[in-house]
Amino acid sequence: MKAIRVDQFGAPEVMRYVETIDPEVGPGQVRVRLQAIGVNPVDTYWRAGMNPALKLPYTPGLDGAGVVDQVGAGVTTCRVGDRVYLGTALPCTYAELAAVPAARVFALPASCSFEAGAALHVPYATAHRALFHRGQGRAGETVFIHGASGAVGLAATQFARAHGFRVIGSAGSEAGRRLALEQGLHHVVDH
Repeated sequence: MKAIRVDQFGAPEVMRYVETIDPEVGPGQVRVRLQAIGVNPVDTYWRAGMNPALKLPYTPGLDGAGVVDQVGAGVTTCRVGDRVYLGTALPCTYAELAAVPAARVFALPASCSFEAGAALHVPYATAHRALFHRGQGRAGETVFIHGASGAVGLAATQFARAHGFRVIGSAGSEAGRRLALEQGLHHVVDH
């Protein structure tokens, strides 16, 4: 398969497009033939060397969407041929194939494009964790979302509105403030 590999930390130029072996599928894993990948700020931080636990060489990418290609022993949540999106804890999605734990693979409705599916996990999981797990948010409360026009901010706005929060946010440009209001903020300020 083809994949992007990083053999040294640094700028985007350290990424190489290479031929490599197909990932093997272990028990409890799913292999996905990726049709689209998500690119997140964390990918660039890790490529630059800001994650001391990350070992070289590696294939970047935490988000993707595609079609299940193989399932490992014990997997009952999806089948070969299913449309899915995935979000991994370890980078591996800048490739044609990714083998990941089945718990990190989610059904992708036919009405959702692979490109949209690949953009779901990091922003929406981050927003959900911040609002409901760390923040313990409840309906009727007011929440402030800094950077409300970014991917995580827009996801947080959608979650907050859907759960009955009053939502105030910030954005750094007129276009960002307009987008944040269009997506559901009650009030937006310049940051």
